[in-house]
Formats: sequence, C-alpha cells, structure tokens
Amino acid sequence: MANHLTPEELSKELGIDRQEVIRVCMEEGVPIYHGKIDKYLFQVQLSQREALRASP
Repeated sequence: MANHLTPEELSKELGIDRQEVIRVCMEEGVPIYHGKIDKYLFQVQLSQREALRASP
C-alpha cells in the first residue's frame, strides 16, 4: 500500500473532506510534495490535533 497519497486519495481513505486534508496540512506543517502527502505523518498530526481538542 502506498505511503504517499494525493489529498483526494487521503480524504477517501480517512473519510474526511479533501479541503480538510489540505487545511490540516497547512495548519500543522505537513508537507505536500509534488501533490502527495505522507500518510503516516498526516495521521500522526491529525491524531495529536484531535487529542488536544479532547483535553480539558
């Protein structure tokens, strides 16, 4: 399975909107290189972001 995905592929795989994928990348500093995003790096940043929202 590929580790570097387009925003469209990543949004389908994770069940979130394409624009949300791009927004998270921009806000969290996840690089989009040649139109592809490192899936692992994106998921780590997304889970940390969600953990911060859940903490009091």
